[in-house]
Amino acid sequence: MMKLKRIAVLLALCAAVGAAGARAPQTEVQDGIPVRPMSRLRVFAPAEQVEAQARQQYTALVSKAQQQGALAPANDPDAQRLRAVARRIIPFATRWNPAAAQWDWQVNLLKSPQVNAFCMPGGKIAFYTGIINQLKLNDDEIAAIMGHEMAHALREHSREQFGKSAATSLLARGAGAIVSGIFGIDPRVTDTVAQYGAQGLALKYSRDDEREADLIGLDLAARAGYDPRAGVALWQKMASLNKAQPLEILSTHPAGPERVRQIQDHMNVLLPLYARSKGTSINQLPPYRTASLN
Repeated sequence: MMKLKRIAVLLALCAAVGAAGARAPQTEVQDGIPVRPMSRLRVFAPAEQVEAQARQQYTALVSKAQQQGALAPANDPDAQRLRAVARRIIPFATRWNPAAAQWDWQVNLLKSPQVNAFCMPGGKIAFYTGIINQLKLNDDEIAAIMGHEMAHALREHSREQFGKSAATSLLARGAGAIVSGIFGIDPRVTDTVAQYGAQGLALKYSRDDEREADLIGLDLAARAGYDPRAGVALWQKMASLNKAQPLEILSTHPAGPERVRQIQDHMNVLLPLYARSKGTSINQLPPYRTASLN
């Protein structure tokens, strides 16, 4: 009985941690794109501090790449493509964060087989040649990725993650200490369970950020004149490239099929933005074409 009682208590502790970190269901809508309100917990990571740290890290990364001959020169065709896409998307960034008007945007291409790209706080963007070459990206697909990465910075997900992780961890430790004191359970056990609960919530936070960035990124791309159907093609290519992926519940990213479904569910909002940017109607848009990985 004592063992069952302890198991019940530990399960209750996990539930308490989950309740403490649960998100509010409220959303804001911009032209049909639902987003969560930006978290007040961002105050735990001041914007100036986060952007200064990102600027320092980005400068060091670019400097090191240049020393190693891994920084693509300004006349590199793919570097030029990236900067051309960025020039078209950046004017729409202030829709999602007015502070972006003051950011020192930078775009660089790094010679590496990694299938990766990122945008640091403050507008510091980098693509790796691996993601362009291995996925055979056209400009629409580059825009989908760039918009996605920019969305993380515009919605200040890194600041939010830091604040939520700190708050959830603190609540988890507090709940563990209370349970330990009331029921006499070894505090090392309750602390471990609480921390696992906090880590699980952090992964969920990250997956929610990815879903949001997918839609905001395609919103940005569509307004800039890039086909949002590229988002579907992109994740289908990703799935083809990476057959073996971790279970979604243990991953910081949603599963590929889920991302495709979400994008398709919002195409009724995204396609009109794209058609308007092209001065045409949805019915007159040509079929989407992409390069096959086979």
